[in-house]
This record gives sequence, C-alpha cells and structure tokens, in this order.
Amino acid sequence: QVQLVESGGGLVQAGGSLRLSCAVSGGAFSSYATGWFRQAPGKEREFVAGIARSSGRTAHSDSTRGRFTISRDNAKNTVYLQMNSLKPEDTAVYYCAAHNSDYVSSRPNLYAYWGQGTQVTVSL
Repeated sequence: QVQLVESGGGLVQAGGSLRLSCAVSGGAFSSYATGWFRQAPGKEREFVAGIARSSGRTAHSDSTRGRFTISRDNAKNTVYLQMNSLKPEDTAVYYCAAHNSDYVSSRPNLYAYWGQGTQVTVSL
C-alpha cells in the first residue's frame, strides 16, 4: 500500500521560508507523478505544484510561481516543496499526493494517494 508522509510545516513570519518534504513508501516511487495541494479553512483544496515522474517536468500555480519550487529525489523516494517569500495567504494545510500517470495534473481527483497533511502558518 502506498503511503505518503509530509513533514516540514510550521509557523513562519511573512517573507520567510520553509521546505516541505513528502516521503513515499509502499510502491515504486519512480512510477508516480507527484503534486502538492493546499487547503485553507473554508476554502476548496487547490493545486500548488506538480512534477512528472520521468521527464521531471514541473508546473506551479499562478499564486506560487516564482516563490515555490517542487523537486523530487528518486534515490530518497522524496518530493520537496521549497517555499520562499511566504505570505499570510499561504497559510493552509499542505498535502502531498501521487498518481500513476506520467504527466503533471492540477486536478485533485486524478491523484489516487494522499498524505495526512502538514500545517503551514504564516504570520505578519
């Protein structure tokens, strides 16, 4: 069974940085495309960034492009989200997700596997 475990969330001041990690186990990591989503209270879950499984092609949402960077280390079965220049509106629970197809998708319903989420809080 595929399991995803996020870590690295926390409280940071506006303008600061955090790096989220997502450890994937129970399957062949190289066979999954992965993505990061976030959900703030009272809002729908939204796409943050994704990375294809073999090409390494990435995509980022308009609100995070230029500030956030997704990457993956196949040797460590881990996906990262480097978040810089954080803003209070980035406050949310961040989720890591994976699917078996080799393309980047911003649609959460295409992702079969999800982590439990990690809280990111950005203060003024």
